[in-house]
Amino acid sequence: MQLALSAEDQKFREEMRTFFTTEVSEDIRRTVIEGRELTKEQIVESQQTLNGAGLAVPHWPTEWGGRDWSDLQRHIWNEEMQRAGVPTPLAFNASMIGPVLAQFASQEMKERFLPRTANLDIWWSQGFSEPDAGSDLASLRTTAVRDGDDWVVNGQKTWTTLGQYGDWIFTLVRTDPDVKKQAGISMLLIDMTTPGLTVRPIELIDGGHEVNEVWFDDVRVPGENLVGELNSGWTIAKFLLGNERVGVAPVGTTKRVLARAKSLAGDRAAEPLTAARIADLENDLLALELTALRVVANSTDGEPHPASSVLKLRGTELQQAVSELMVDLAGPASIASGADGSSALEEWTHHTTPTYLNLRKASIYGGSNEIQRQIIARTILGL
Repeated sequence: MQLALSAEDQKFREEMRTFFTTEVSEDIRRTVIEGRELTKEQIVESQQTLNGAGLAVPHWPTEWGGRDWSDLQRHIWNEEMQRAGVPTPLAFNASMIGPVLAQFASQEMKERFLPRTANLDIWWSQGFSEPDAGSDLASLRTTAVRDGDDWVVNGQKTWTTLGQYGDWIFTLVRTDPDVKKQAGISMLLIDMTTPGLTVRPIELIDGGHEVNEVWFDDVRVPGENLVGELNSGWTIAKFLLGNERVGVAPVGTTKRVLARAKSLAGDRAAEPLTAARIADLENDLLALELTALRVVANSTDGEPHPASSVLKLRGTELQQAVSELMVDLAGPASIASGADGSSALEEWTHHTTPTYLNLRKASIYGGSNEIQRQIIARTILGL
């Protein structure tokens, strides 16, 4: 296996690096690098800068803004974007509903939504998770009943990330309760300003507001907002979740944060225990990076290689381990998450504990790590 980049790929890497470090707002990149929370406006500005240069949705079909790149080029694009502190394009738009619409929607629906989805003129929310359903997506209970030309939707979704910013929500609903549970699900696109739709915040352990509940009380949805065929939602959901798991190991981001941790540690980075801890993390990240290149080299027809489960598992573990290192380097100051600008503490220390707590979720989203262990055991180890 050849892991060294060709001259052409190295040139491509330099082009990506130059664009990300010169064309995306320095203020936005500093916000990411310093671990502060991005505003909605910053996320929109960043994605529109990328889209203006054709770099927001390179994995989409070319007629809708894709670039027909190789898997390796997409890997380099993603890694350099993370390394530069550029926010990755909003996943709900770029990695979830966009590819779904390109694959399953009518031509009219594609023309209506895809250009505005790529440019983040529409902020999409995801309406999959429900209370009491856990990881069993097929157990959803939100219903959609046909009434004339409309669907009438009732039920509740939860853990809707950044739903407070959402313009539209792509939602799985039960449209046939009398068949096998996977066979009675459809996908609807719902305008979040529709009467009867309510978004309620969920306060997280770090004090932040990132996720929400979304309630539907006799929400009327035009029949034309059905994606694909009636009762084809399970097939669409599997397609969407497969895309979500691609590129799930944030190698570039974790390398950048670890390098910053070394810089902030100063003389402490040379203390034996700290130095050994950093060296272990660097070695593990290098191994993960090489594994990512192996996965890219062995992926065919856009299908994730089974080893992508290893990337998800180790990628999130290392992301969490580096966040724990940042907390330990900040010491007692790490608990001052509510400190304002008048605090004598260094600002970076304020963000370490909220970030550490927030990243606990990485073990669950995109297919839980326990599920990934089962996939590794079955498809790679043959157990």
